[in-house]
Amino acid sequence: MDSIALAARVAEVLARNVTDVVLSPGSRNSPLAYALLARGDIQVHVRIDERSAAFTALGLARVQRRHVAVVMTSGTAVANTYPAVIEAHMSHTPIAVVSADRPERLVGTGASQTIWQQGIFGRYAQTQQVATLEDADAISFAADQVHINVALDTPLVPEALQPSVGTRRRVGPGRLDTAPTWVDHGEVAVDLSRDTLVIAGDEAWDVPGLEHVPTIAEPTAPTPFHQVHPLAARFFAQSEVAISHDGGDFAASTKPEQVIVVGHPTLHRDVMALLSDPAIEVIGITRTATVTGAPDRVGSRVKATGQPSDTWLKICEAAGDVGAETVRTTLADAAFGLTGLHVAAAVCDTLAVGDTLVLGASNPVRDASLVGMPFDGVDTYAPRGAAGIDGTVSQAVGAALATQALRADEIRAPRTVAIMGDLTFLHDINGLLIGPDEPRPGNLTIVVANDNGGGIFEALEPGAEALRGQFERVFGTPHGASVEKLAEAYGAAYRKAETLAELTQTLGDLEAEPEPIAVVEVPTTRATRRAMAERLNK
Repeated sequence: MDSIALAARVAEVLARNVTDVVLSPGSRNSPLAYALLARGDIQVHVRIDERSAAFTALGLARVQRRHVAVVMTSGTAVANTYPAVIEAHMSHTPIAVVSADRPERLVGTGASQTIWQQGIFGRYAQTQQVATLEDADAISFAADQVHINVALDTPLVPEALQPSVGTRRRVGPGRLDTAPTWVDHGEVAVDLSRDTLVIAGDEAWDVPGLEHVPTIAEPTAPTPFHQVHPLAARFFAQSEVAISHDGGDFAASTKPEQVIVVGHPTLHRDVMALLSDPAIEVIGITRTATVTGAPDRVGSRVKATGQPSDTWLKICEAAGDVGAETVRTTLADAAFGLTGLHVAAAVCDTLAVGDTLVLGASNPVRDASLVGMPFDGVDTYAPRGAAGIDGTVSQAVGAALATQALRADEIRAPRTVAIMGDLTFLHDINGLLIGPDEPRPGNLTIVVANDNGGGIFEALEPGAEALRGQFERVFGTPHGASVEKLAEAYGAAYRKAETLAELTQTLGDLEAEPEPIAVVEVPTTRATRRAMAERLNK
């Protein structure tokens, strides 16, 4: 089969299903590269590292909510996209991996850069093998995760550059009708006159009928009308507690009779513990195949009757106020120094309607939840599918690119802010490597809370006093890396803020005069994180 013609047909099919392709260089995928660059209706982004390329595509797809393709050469280049494919699968984010391959006759013969690529992603993405024009015409984007494995024989380059085909299309979410594949679990009846609490996690949506139910919402969920602070979960776990509210004290029966779980919550242990309380009926509301926990009933829609009582609304408000006040009081205690929680509070306090927020999957997403996110009018993204720190810088870049493409008519690029820890930043520093001729973010600020190691482990079981002797090497993992030099090496603007006042000022300056990509380093301490967690959970 003529590889140039086959690649052109594959590019034609891609153009009907995607507007953006992230391409990594290679020899075997040369026909695909030439064919894609000849498409005026596809925006091509080039990244030299396939892992970063795949996560950039994932970041674009999170915002667009439709397939974005990542294209690479054969061999281990394909395997480098695996972490992004897993996160895409677990978060139900559409993504298409288009891998070049040797002809099947060469697989297993020791040919250079040749591995078994068919089925490489296992249950996370089924392979569609393409060796003929008919195979290309049969490519399907029906699944959220697509693997298109294209067998290309020599010659791999055309005799001349190909003329441009197609014109650029306006980018918009779902415009190509390739939105995620939802699963309909049917309708469940809920009586809201029973004391009801909603827990909204990642992939949650505004469920009709639940608008006025008190809700503990994770940062990536929609902002609820009656938002309840996650620290209130400890009150809901008890049958009765004493609460001070509006100048008075009262004893309240705080345990909900039913909890409705929307989407995929993962963050807070006390919140998740409510789902295993035998005294509470749990109803799972999902539109994917993922059902969190073991709910008593499952649906995708609710048929609601009754209304929350005024007493229950008052209890939830009071418990939530106590949780929020506990956080602010703790932040005001100078004994804790400057921590990642302080950084999250400062960043979130400076967000405005229309901003986009990207949160690292470790401490930052939890810290943002504690300081009041979600915030109405701010689009928030975090890799909570598999909840790894993989590819966070690349995803932030992808989210920023997609956001500014969606709002291309604005005079200035819309603002995207990412918060991540130093290990998350270092883990994907290559995400900042963007060539001079590539589409670039116009207003991306990456705030790095640098506590020189793994701050999240301080408050977890490995951080216990009895285990501290081996903590630093295995869990703390101090590195001493220079964020400033790394930012400079990758061509990003660099700022350092050593106090909250400096951080607030720096964020304000970058909002007024944006840099394409700015890295703001905030030196923080993790020495007090365990004591802070104990204070918050009293």
